[in-house]
Amino acid sequence: MDREVQQLVEMGATAAQARAALNKYKDVMQAAEKFFEGEFENVAGDDSGRTHQAHSSATSRDPDVEMDKEDDDGELEDDEGSDAYIDYDSDDDGGMPGDSGASKVNDPYAGIFFSKDRREEVIEIEEESVFVSVPEINEKVEVMTQGRWMAGCAEGGEQSFLFSLYSQLGESQLSDLDGVCPCPSGCGQTVKRQQSDFFAIYPKFSTYIQHLQSKVPQRCPKCQTDFCFACGEKISQDASDPLWHCSNLQGVILGVGLFMIERLFEQQKEESEIKETTERETKRRKTRDIDDDELDTGSGKTKGGVGYAGDLKEDSSGQAEAQANQFAKDSKIRALLAEVRVYLPSLQRPGGARPSDYLPHPSSLTHLRRRFNLITSELLRNDSLADMSDRHGLYFELLEWLETISSHESLCSMMPMPIMRSVSQQTVVKKTNTSTIRERKIIYEGSASPRELLEAISLQAQAALKGLESSKPPEDPSPEPNEEQKRKTVVANKGKSKGDALAEGNFDETAKLYGFCNRLLATTVQIDRSLRELKGDDFVTRMHESLPKAYTSASDTIYVDAGDTEEDAKEAYVKWATSSRFEYCDLTIPTTDNSDETLNYKHYFNNEIRMLANASIPKRSVAIAKELAILTTNLPVAWDSSIFLRVDDARVDVIKCLITGPEGTPYHNGCYLFDVFLGANYNQSPPGVKYMTTNGGKYRFNPNLYADGKVCLSLLGTWTGPGWVPFKSTLLQVLLSIQSMILCEEPYLNEPGWASNAGTPQSKAYSANVRRMVVKTAMLDALQNPPEPFEDVIRTHFRLKARSLKKQLDSWLKEDDHRALASDGAEYSGAGRNSSTSSSNDFKADINSLKSLLNDL
Repeated sequence: MDREVQQLVEMGATAAQARAALNKYKDVMQAAEKFFEGEFENVAGDDSGRTHQAHSSATSRDPDVEMDKEDDDGELEDDEGSDAYIDYDSDDDGGMPGDSGASKVNDPYAGIFFSKDRREEVIEIEEESVFVSVPEINEKVEVMTQGRWMAGCAEGGEQSFLFSLYSQLGESQLSDLDGVCPCPSGCGQTVKRQQSDFFAIYPKFSTYIQHLQSKVPQRCPKCQTDFCFACGEKISQDASDPLWHCSNLQGVILGVGLFMIERLFEQQKEESEIKETTERETKRRKTRDIDDDELDTGSGKTKGGVGYAGDLKEDSSGQAEAQANQFAKDSKIRALLAEVRVYLPSLQRPGGARPSDYLPHPSSLTHLRRRFNLITSELLRNDSLADMSDRHGLYFELLEWLETISSHESLCSMMPMPIMRSVSQQTVVKKTNTSTIRERKIIYEGSASPRELLEAISLQAQAALKGLESSKPPEDPSPEPNEEQKRKTVVANKGKSKGDALAEGNFDETAKLYGFCNRLLATTVQIDRSLRELKGDDFVTRMHESLPKAYTSASDTIYVDAGDTEEDAKEAYVKWATSSRFEYCDLTIPTTDNSDETLNYKHYFNNEIRMLANASIPKRSVAIAKELAILTTNLPVAWDSSIFLRVDDARVDVIKCLITGPEGTPYHNGCYLFDVFLGANYNQSPPGVKYMTTNGGKYRFNPNLYADGKVCLSLLGTWTGPGWVPFKSTLLQVLLSIQSMILCEEPYLNEPGWASNAGTPQSKAYSANVRRMVVKTAMLDALQNPPEPFEDVIRTHFRLKARSLKKQLDSWLKEDDHRALASDGAEYSGAGRNSSTSSSNDFKADINSLKSLLNDL
């Protein structure tokens, strides 16, 4: 009976409560159910056993994390200047209504936010693989060793749960209770457990389940008592499925199942990496062979500018094959995830919850945090909503897991908890007289939580839905089904995932993306609702404060303090730019009357925009939706250079872009404005892009940026080279190309025929002239007459950079060649052509004026 008492103590009962429950109800699971119903709340006695699991979990907490304590009046003490971590399930607040302490024990992290700054060092033993012969399938299978079973666990308290379960269900010499199963009738008969009974890794998860179904029900050869081989309690032979009998089975099935999922995922990832490496090497060899042939024949072509020359074409061969391979891989992972998900604790299980759903094994949370979280992290770090939508089957199954986890009080706390990821590994070999031991020292660090990763994708989904507003699928006019109809629908669709429904339904791309985005957002809402119900409003509010912030419509200016040092300014700049890089705003020209005339826009492409005022082109809408999803969270932000976008609130195809010049170039810290329009044939054709920072059409800042605003770029079809690939190329690629390849270190080399003149006097003279144009137009004029709608962005950009920019201007003045500012630097292609020194005073005057404005900021 001591063992049963210990089980109930681990579930949250005191030793006295456990004995009272077992005296009245002989079955440990029934006793546990009655305990959680509150039947033994009034039983007094020693409470020492109740702290066992809480102590185990506490050992895994970061000692640097301090918890806010409540004072006698119940008010939280406010410790200014430090991050507070609040235990919302502390004894002082009384917990949830009807909670007798079970949630604290089953979920050792309830109500606690860990800092992502955590760092844990773990030593893991590398054991040789063990294989056993299995007559049922006529082959050898691997048996999970204890090291494999516990691998990846960074928490001390969680390690004890894993160790305890493995010792109990596997072969062990630690105690008389471990590794053997005594007959519950007390006849003295025992059955020896083998590691292969519960920890064999079969080729298929379904085969493993069949093995357990035959192994778990045991009959004592001495007294003929039927009992469960996992927990040793009596079991009825007519039970519909013996695998639901106890939480031990749930713990081992989840552990083995998630190990199989993780292994398959890692195998697929490794295969993809090997294939990509092989393909890159093949392309390099082909390129070298072509170059060698051209050198031998003397037919090599003259380079025509950085990144723009040649007759190269996008190699689209193999795309269909790659997509088919990806679909096949996703199908395998999805099917395995669906099989294992059946054994997740769930109070909404079809047919009713089982005892282990109410009382999941303590290792359940451990398995999910160390194995499932890593898969979640890999999949949700995908920065392409379009790719997720194309792979909707796998991602819908992932969302099913997240919803199931978040709806159970013992598991839901893992949603906002940082994922511990391995950042370094070191193998240590220790030799003794009799053996060689290989150890791995692994460093784990905290990273974004599942809920935080989901939030980043949710922001993309919101942007995509805004892009689909003009062509969203018609709403179903049928009335809301009642509960009975919903139940019948669930039964009818049993075994089918939402991914299957989409695949079978012949949905067009608009409906597919629309459905995926709504499904994603619905999961986010459900997770928050579950957390609010189970953990309270304060818990969810605190969690939301740490999540990535959604894009917003342009609002009142928020002052950002530059701090006292350049490091302070850099930190403030990146934080500000991240929150300001993508916004919706009104780009229309205000009208004085209320006529229904088509609106005009403050935009170069105003006429084209007006022509498409009421157009509904589904394929275009889908392309724009995908584009917005990418841009929302993927615009580059850095102290050195950033990209800001403003999208019209009503017409999301109307865009303005501001790029700040990269460091190390003559464009550094200048502000360059572009008007962008996603035309009628987008994405079959590239977007319209016009350069607007030209000093009224006078200055040509770059061989690829004309004074009339033309942008020469092969992606836009305005230059030779790799062109726009329909439904694959993106606006983000265009913007990044402008930022990195046009606004470059030596713009002179972008001119066809001059690419071999790096470092020449002509190139240096061209860059000096660009710097003069930048100071006059992209800095001074930008501050004096900031273009709409970037007034606040430009002022904040220059104010936060004022200290470093003054040093930059002094350096530029020293580098100046004292020539006159030319409207096109090509005038300096001949060294010494213009020897005027008049620009020295003009350039210096512009710099002094700019410094004066910076001081005013």
